[in-house]
Formats: sequence, structure tokens, C-alpha cells
Amino acid sequence: MSMPPPSAANLRGAVDLSSLVNRANSPAPGAGAAGAPAAPGAPVGVLPSLVLEADDTTFTQFIDLSNTVPVIVDLKASWAEQSTELSAVLAKVVTEYAGRIVLVGVDVEANPQLAQAFQAQSVPTVAALVGGRPVSLFAGAYPEADVRAVIEQVLQLAAQNGVTGTVAVEGVDPDAAPAEPVEEPLPPHHAEAYDAIANGDYATAIKEYQTAIAQNPRDSLAVAGLAQVKLLARLQDKSLDEIRNAAAANPDDLEAQLLVADLDLSGGHIDDAFDRLLTLFPKQDAAGKDLIRTRLLELFEVVGTDDPRVATARRRLAALLY
Repeated sequence: MSMPPPSAANLRGAVDLSSLVNRANSPAPGAGAAGAPAAPGAPVGVLPSLVLEADDTTFTQFIDLSNTVPVIVDLKASWAEQSTELSAVLAKVVTEYAGRIVLVGVDVEANPQLAQAFQAQSVPTVAALVGGRPVSLFAGAYPEADVRAVIEQVLQLAAQNGVTGTVAVEGVDPDAAPAEPVEEPLPPHHAEAYDAIANGDYATAIKEYQTAIAQNPRDSLAVAGLAQVKLLARLQDKSLDEIRNAAAANPDDLEAQLLVADLDLSGGHIDDAFDRLLTLFPKQDAAGKDLIRTRLLELFEVVGTDDPRVATARRRLAALLY
């Protein structure tokens, strides 16, 4: 995607790591006592690297470490090209922060318990640990500029929770000036759309993405960005209760049902959103079917066309069409 990712929120309870926390209480590599936040910028210890690997038996160390520095969790698979590419981007970006954040990779096939705990339904899936608590971030491929935006949001969330320490790396001079992150510039129309979204100006963002697509119909990032900002625009200034009550009161109102599907998807209830629209599809006239088909194709872009839930819904749609 090429739009600002949603703000990272503290999703305590969304991911059940209790079994891992209870199974081991060994201190984190280089960390002090669990639950004791470090002073801002204070080194908390020495690690062999800022990019590490974990498995079901060692992951507790990183839960403890997240009490002093935020930990990015890269749930990955070596056979997935997108996963390999994203891991390289994450490693590059995390390293540039010079110990303010740590990256831990998890092979989902070798560590099914962790994959299940983080609800990783596809690879790559990226989460964070802040103060021992999990934070859902994103799934699928992300351009480097958006990865940097996510990392900044994680650091902001960490600061709000008193997690402001740093770690040193073996063999690296801690007094050396850290490398300045170098952000690759977005294409002009993407940059304009990004700024417009940040200002809540979804109409302008839509126009910028449409212009980018007109200039290059193969600009997949613009296609995904357009779908996402259209979703934001449709939900703008509408409350959850307003949307759900309207859909419940008007089961035959297609626009109301489309909007509640948008709401479901934005809240992470992806299968519910797809099922709602696919169940409605056979009952519609030609115009209604075309409207649902168009909306589903947009929502597929929002979720990510490589997501297995999208593949399942796409097959179901094809069966209904033909």
C-alpha cells in the first residue's frame, strides 16, 4: 500500500501470549528486570545484533526485552518471495535506529504456536511487542516508506508507555553517531495522496491516486492506495452504531449492506465482510450485482490480493458470476 498505515493501537488481549509468558521467565538478552522501563535513551545491555531470530521456546526473552525497547516481530516463511523481501526492508530500517528498536524473525512453519498466537493467517505478517503487550501492525507487502511510518508509530506508542531504552550491539561503538535514516521519496502523486490522507482530505487523495493510475495503469501501489482511501472516505464521519443500525433496519438496502461490509473489513472481520456481500449477490438485479462485484474487487485490494481469504472469496465470486 502507499498510504499512511492506521495508527498502531495497544491491542492488549488481541493476541494470547500468556502460555509463552508463563512457560519461561528467563531475562531478556541484555535486559534488566522485567517491567522496569529504562530511562530515556539509557542502554539496557548488549545484543549480538539488532536483527535476531526466535522460536517457540526462546520467544519469552523478547517479551521481557520489550519492557525496555519495542520489538518488531516478523512472522515469515523462506518460500514466500514477498516475505523475504519485507524481512530485508525491516532489517534495514530497524538497524538504522541504532538500538532504539529490535527486530525478531519467526519462521511460522517451524513455530506454529507463535504463528497461532499472533493470528498470522498469511505471510508476511508483522506485529510488535511494547511493554510485553502485542500490537497488530500489518500483513502483506509494504513499501519501505510505509514500513518507516509504521516503525515511527511503534516508537511513539512505546514512548507513551515508558518504553524508551536502547540496546548496544557487540563490537559496535555505542558513542558512534547513528546513521540517519534515508527515506526513498514517493512518486509525486503518491506523495500528494499521502499528505492529503494525513490531513483527512480523502477527495484529493482519491484524485491523486486516480491520476497516478491514469499515467501508469500497472501502478499496483496506486490501485491499492485508491481502494483503501475510498474505504476511508465511505466511513468518514459515520459511527459504528449508525452503520450497523441502518443495515439491520434495512436488510434490502444494498448501500447500507455495502457500508456495513466496509465497516467489518476495516475492523478486521474480513471473512464476515466478504460473506455478507457474496450472500447478497445472487439476490440482486444486474446493476446490484455489478455494484457488489466492483466493491469486492476494491476490498480485495485493501486486504491484499495475495491473502488466502481473498483467494477464497474470489473463487466464490467467480462461481456466482459464471
